[in-house]
Amino acid sequence: MKLGTIILGVTLAVVLLGGCWFYTPDKSRAVLEKAYLRDTSDMVEVAGMQLHVRDDGPKDAPAILMLHGFGSSLHTFEPWAQALKDEYRVVRIDLPGSGLSPPDPTGDYTDARTITLILVLLDELGIAKTTLVGNSIGGRIAWNMAADHPERMDKLVLISPDGFASPGFAYGEKADVPAMMQAMRFTLPKGAIRPNLAASYGDPGRLNEATVKRYHDLMLAPGGRGALLERLQQTVLTDPATRLPLIKAPVLLLWGKKDRLIPFSNSADYIKLLPDSRLVALPKLGHVPMEEAPAQSLAPFKAFLAGQDETAGEK
Repeated sequence: MKLGTIILGVTLAVVLLGGCWFYTPDKSRAVLEKAYLRDTSDMVEVAGMQLHVRDDGPKDAPAILMLHGFGSSLHTFEPWAQALKDEYRVVRIDLPGSGLSPPDPTGDYTDARTITLILVLLDELGIAKTTLVGNSIGGRIAWNMAADHPERMDKLVLISPDGFASPGFAYGEKADVPAMMQAMRFTLPKGAIRPNLAASYGDPGRLNEATVKRYHDLMLAPGGRGALLERLQQTVLTDPATRLPLIKAPVLLLWGKKDRLIPFSNSADYIKLLPDSRLVALPKLGHVPMEEAPAQSLAPFKAFLAGQDETAGEK
């Protein structure tokens, strides 16, 4: 919850303080698909809705499923997917109402609904077990899925995961999304996106214009901003102390020590509660290490997949 609040709060503060209050319309799906849809077959019907799915690599290889964070898309894992697809089946999805996945027609953006859709997708793809990878909010969805469905997990990789309540939030209660944040439904200039993304990088100099444009474009997908806000409003956090010990799969925590959205110090709470976990600290990286420094962050993940120990601060 802290991550989504920071992103939206900074975005709207930049808009208001900068005097940039103006209407930002959605972009047409045709324009977005031309730029960001690899193939029409990547739009897949799952349980009555469309999901943007990229499925790369040999279909009989060990499967990896990747879940992105708030305001992001499956493109954040593109370098990893390209590096892994020769040896693994790499599946990435845009969460409902994110990227090129349209809003959920049910209006349900709870983690439980998302997990149900993921399970249906895995069944339709013929994947019985997977290594599940999640960043930020995608990490929270991933570890909740691993707790509820251990039979579907090979391994679990959490990259700066969300899940612990920050000050001002409480477990078991819906978040109060301030009215100012609701304004993003109507105004979201590109100039407000860069500071938010820069805060996600340990070294903001690594953030390029193409990445900023991609985030901004996809956040302007029809209905996307409303879906993002609904996901925040419908989130009810459960105390991880009651959930993380249920996870049976081996867990790798990847965390940038310069993460300014979800602090690196949270990693200690996960290590304490997860039965089989190890931590890799990335000293110079931020909240999205797989995007900021793909090769550096991929190395410990590949070692984990291969059963090798390249971890630091192992439990």
